[in-house]
Amino acid sequence: MKWEGNRQSDNVEDRRGSVGRTVGGRGIGVGTIVIALIGGWVFGINPMTILGVLGGDPAAQVQKAPAQRPPADDRMAAFVSTVLGDTEDVWNGLFTQAGTRYKEPKLVLFRGATPTACGTGQSAMGPFYCPGDQRVYIDLSFYETLRNRLGAPGDFAQAYVIAHEVGHHVQNLMGITGKLDQLRGRVSQAEYNKLSVRLELQADCFAGIWAHHAHQARQVLEKGDVEEAMNAAARIGDDALQRAQGGAVVPESFTHGTSAQRQRWFNNGLTQGNVKACDTFSARTL
Repeated sequence: MKWEGNRQSDNVEDRRGSVGRTVGGRGIGVGTIVIALIGGWVFGINPMTILGVLGGDPAAQVQKAPAQRPPADDRMAAFVSTVLGDTEDVWNGLFTQAGTRYKEPKLVLFRGATPTACGTGQSAMGPFYCPGDQRVYIDLSFYETLRNRLGAPGDFAQAYVIAHEVGHHVQNLMGITGKLDQLRGRVSQAEYNKLSVRLELQADCFAGIWAHHAHQARQVLEKGDVEEAMNAAARIGDDALQRAQGGAVVPESFTHGTSAQRQRWFNNGLTQGNVKACDTFSARTL
């Protein structure tokens, strides 16, 4: 992916000076984080709950360092800032074309744990978006997990992850997230899971829209980049994660969609480049 030299976003907050979360006097190791991460994905369990069970103290406190800009010589932070800036350029343009204004999200870099408007954010959750404060949160160690444990290397795979979370921000601005939240507790868990799948697949499609327009404007894609994103989408499909754990594939528990579905909807956005192509909620088949 061609990213060096492109504009970096000013909307990145670096909280990596935080002490992070300790559980029962012990730090949360990467093994614990991966267990919670995969457990949350596969079984639909809040990773915070899993960490509490594994660590023995769900009420541990989190310290928050003052927000600051990432160091200028931090290459990975520069990459994330550049990808975020690129999503800003794309979505600002698309919202302007639609006659409305795009409110840019903040992106928070943290280690271990950090306070959010959605509760305590944990590394074990993987990258996530909080509608309450309109921020994307990422512990950059997730990229090691993506590469080494989930088998999805490459800088464009990393960019896809950020673009997917920004896709959730776009959904929030469009009112889609709020409508889904209103149904929580009013429909069965199985039905809510089905709606969650459609939400996640739409965010994948929105990530594809970003890639479509970013390449048209700045020729960011290099040979193999699309394959990297497709591989990442396949590796984090619900069915793939369940198989990786050695268990049966349970469609009723899916919350993000199968590998094939995630690839299909990312490709829809990538090839068509418009929001209408991403209407997962009206699609008869996913």
